[in-house]
Amino acid sequence: MRVLLQRVARASVTVDGSVRGAIGRGFCLLVGFTHGDTGDEVRWMADKVAGLRLFGDAEGKMNLGLAEVGGEVLVVSQFTLYGDAAKGRRPSFIDAARPDTAIPLYQAFCEALRLAGLRVATGEFGAEMMVEIHNDGPVTLMLERSHG
Repeated sequence: MRVLLQRVARASVTVDGSVRGAIGRGFCLLVGFTHGDTGDEVRWMADKVAGLRLFGDAEGKMNLGLAEVGGEVLVVSQFTLYGDAAKGRRPSFIDAARPDTAIPLYQAFCEALRLAGLRVATGEFGAEMMVEIHNDGPVTLMLERSHG
């Protein structure tokens, strides 16, 4: 499981001209799954995201988490996080989980974040989405949890 996390001032996802999910201050999470990912990776990642301290305190140090700043989360499925462009000019996506595996994991991840007390907005799995991200900082982290 891979998550590209961006700290945002605001973010939204639009499908067919309609806003499907929008947040203010928080994290935009681009999420991808690979073969063999399970609920263990999902729970670990949700705990990691919920506990990260990436917001400035009174001294400007990254010392505050989502809960402390009233932050929100926008979760967007992105199988291309498992794209491999090492050979040729067209990436291979064979490492990305198929939708029948990825959709339940995506839904479980969103639910795990909600159970952690976070407000979660989402895109639409498998849709052509326009994602608007106002990266704050910029702060961007790649998080990965391999099964096994």
